[in-house]
Amino acid sequence: MASYGFLIVLLVMFAVFYFLIIRPQRKRQGDHQRLIDELQKGDNVITIGGIHGKIESIGEYDVILTVEDGSKLKFLKNSIMGKQQVEEPQF
Repeated sequence: MASYGFLIVLLVMFAVFYFLIIRPQRKRQGDHQRLIDELQKGDNVITIGGIHGKIESIGEYDVILTVEDGSKLKFLKNSIMGKQQVEEPQF
């Protein structure tokens, strides 16, 4: 009888672990993969290192970004953290 109680506690602990850690991590990975798949030439992006740039070209595994001073830098696609919204001037 006591083994059923232990089994129930173990199942509850696994369920909590799954819903608090595993599931949100998988969702973040899916969102990041969608972002990587949707990248296009001309998108303004931010890298994991905080570099802002515009996509000059896209390869299978890497992207070339043009930064503010005109320099071109090559990054792995997975190092793109997100797209940057271009701010319109307010008049």
